Amino acid sequence: MTLEPRVAAMLAARLPVETPSLLDHRSAWTGHLPFAMWLVAAHRPRRIVELGVHVGVSFCTFAEEVQRQGLPTTALGVDTFAGDAHAGRYDGSVLERLRAHHDPRYGAASRLFQGSFDAAAAMEPDGGIDLLHIDGLHTYDAVRHDYQTWAPKLSPRGIVLFHDTAETHGDFGVWTLWAELPARHSHFTFTHAHGLGVLAPGPVEDPLRPLFDATPAEAAQIAALFEGFGARLLAATPRPPKPPKRRWPRPW
Repeated sequence: MTLEPRVAAMLAARLPVETPSLLDHRSAWTGHLPFAMWLVAAHRPRRIVELGVHVGVSFCTFAEEVQRQGLPTTALGVDTFAGDAHAGRYDGSVLERLRAHHDPRYGAASRLFQGSFDAAAAMEPDGGIDLLHIDGLHTYDAVRHDYQTWAPKLSPRGIVLFHDTAETHGDFGVWTLWAELPARHSHFTFTHAHGLGVLAPGPVEDPLRPLFDATPAEAAQIAALFEGFGARLLAATPRPPKPPKRRWPRPW
């Protein structure tokens, strides 16, 4: 593939070819991990907050890239770690396993908070978050509430990620909110891996301009490249062994 000049310049800043240290087949975010690596390297956020951590694949990839880049970033991952109607319900072993991976590696600058998004918002000062990832309950009312609650916490250079923008079945409503927000702000949409919306409510800094100012041809190439990077990680993600097929006794 011959890259468009601005796409080539964009990837020159960070070609995401590493395999993250945490991969989990239960995560719906794996296909976007290469973009997470690129975004942290290009944007260099000073504060990252993730709403909806689940098994921690996206949050730990943010933290890992922060370390790789040597950034003075702090990070907060917020979740009840009890599940919801869309992620399913799960027990305390999910948080226990995540802490065993996260805390020894990233605990000096990254924290997991077990509680509601609103409780965490009450403790977060306004104007300081450079990268906000919203991935909680995916109904329209819930994601709209999360965005409106946390928007004042964004810095002037803040970037917001919305996962599951391509899911339109049942009561999934992120796609509805995503149809409303980009009309007012700079944005980019990935349609693979359940969809990811990237929003810049404020001014776009130069390292991110190739993404937000992409022409249709450039946008198609960016989307295809990151989908390809993500597909390689999906193929590398360990899967639990399939149970053996039950052999029924023959009737004779």
